[in-house]
Amino acid sequence: MTEEPAETGSCSFADALERGGEVLATHATALRTAPVETRKRRVQAFEAAAEDDPHSVAPVLSACEELLVDDDRAVRLSTAKLFVAVAAGDPDSVVPSVPALAARLADDEEFYYVRARSAEALGYVALAQPETVASPAVLADLRVGLSFEGSEVREKLAKALEHVALGDPDRLRHHLPDLAAHLDDGSALVRYHLTTALLVVGCVHPTALADVTDALLARFDDEEPHVRGRALEAYGVLARSAVDGDPVPAARLVSFADDESFVARRARFATAASDEGEDSFEDIGTVAAVGRTTEAAVAAIRAPDGECHHCGVALPEPGPPICPRCGAPR
Repeated sequence: MTEEPAETGSCSFADALERGGEVLATHATALRTAPVETRKRRVQAFEAAAEDDPHSVAPVLSACEELLVDDDRAVRLSTAKLFVAVAAGDPDSVVPSVPALAARLADDEEFYYVRARSAEALGYVALAQPETVASPAVLADLRVGLSFEGSEVREKLAKALEHVALGDPDRLRHHLPDLAAHLDDGSALVRYHLTTALLVVGCVHPTALADVTDALLARFDDEEPHVRGRALEAYGVLARSAVDGDPVPAARLVSFADDESFVARRARFATAASDEGEDSFEDIGTVAAVGRTTEAAVAAIRAPDGECHHCGVALPEPGPPICPRCGAPR
């Protein structure tokens, strides 16, 4: 039976977890010499606390960086998920750990779920401070991995690239053809995130979309409606610019009138230079609008079938954090 490490100071781990802040950092430092099961369990407790209040757990991150290279794979994965949980709500606190996370992303011998979660954490930081994440090396790792990683990792890479674009559209302005090359990915989430990244850059630099028009037009026939909608939205942004090109026939755009509302409204956006009245386009065609609607779009892509996106087994809601058949994280 594994022994728990001695409690640190006069404050038990349970009390420190409830109080949060600097008192918790001492317990995190003590984990370096704790048994593996204790390391894993307590990092998981940090993650759970971070989902409720990321600010309270932020002081443990410095001490937990060492656990990103722990000998135990489960500890490394739990630690990477901890950084995701904090970055999602308090990205500024993760900035000092960007080099450690980037190193995990770049290590092609690392467990792929650890690379995926590291990319996800970097993406959340990029939303708030893109200059700290979007170095040429990190962007290269995010882009290159789209060509050979498994779908679990590609989805997080694409999500991170979307976040880089939302944080600072200039960062990806000259990388659109590289991203567009993967718009036919087998994962709907990868296609969605990358199409959205192209759209966001186009909202600021519409002429950049001229080089990826064919790839966007191909997504008009995508089986996932949110990908179709984003492609139509990007085309609408391009159509409003001064770029000359072959316009999509009006009949083609009208054919989306009976599609799902997410698609139909963006098809209308693609046909109208302006719109008056109650059906305005305030929530379409700008970086801010995309930022407000993308979380709901991702939730809709994930939610409908209630199946594992990796092996197809039906999953209950609420259900386990990993698929009981294939072990993939939900």
